Amino acid sequence: MNNVVYIGLGSNLDNPLAQLKSAIEQLSNHPSIANFQVSSLYGSKPVGPQDQPDYTNAVARFETSLDGIATLDLLQSIEQDHRRVRERHWGPRTLDLDVLLFNNDNIALPRLTVPHPFMLERGFVIRPLLDLAPEMLLHNGKTVAEHVSQLDTNDLVLIKEE
Repeated sequence: MNNVVYIGLGSNLDNPLAQLKSAIEQLSNHPSIANFQVSSLYGSKPVGPQDQPDYTNAVARFETSLDGIATLDLLQSIEQDHRRVRERHWGPRTLDLDVLLFNNDNIALPRLTVPHPFMLERGFVIRPLLDLAPEMLLHNGKTVAEHVSQLDTNDLVLIKEE
C-alpha cells in the first residue's frame, strides 16, 4: 500500500448520515485500502442550486496499492451501490466521493483531475481535512490550517453522533 489518498465524502439524500456511514464502512473494509481514517462529519449548505437539502460531508485518508483511475473506479462503484444518479451538475445526490489528493501528484486526465480543482475554495472540504492533516502542505504552498483560517466556514455545523 504505497499511495496516500484523501477523498471528500458528501450526501444530501436518503438519510445522508447513514449513506456516509455505509460508504465509510465499505471503504475501511476494502481489501485494497489500509490505514483508513475519517474526519468528523459536518453539515453544509449545497454548492450550486439551493433547491436541495443541506449536505453531510467528511474527508477520509487512506493508503492503497490502486492507481488514480482504479481508485476513482472504486469510488464510483461505491457511489453506484448507493444508487447515485447524476441528473444535474451540483445537484442532489445519495453519495458523492471525490478524489481530493493522490500522493503529491498532479493528474490531468479526462476522468480525473488531482488536486481536486475546487477543494481550496470549499470549507466543507478544507475544514474536515484539518481534522486529519492540519500541517499538511498543499499544492499552493499553504498548510491546511492556513486555508481554514482564510475561508469562511461559519456555515459548517459539526454533526455530533449519538
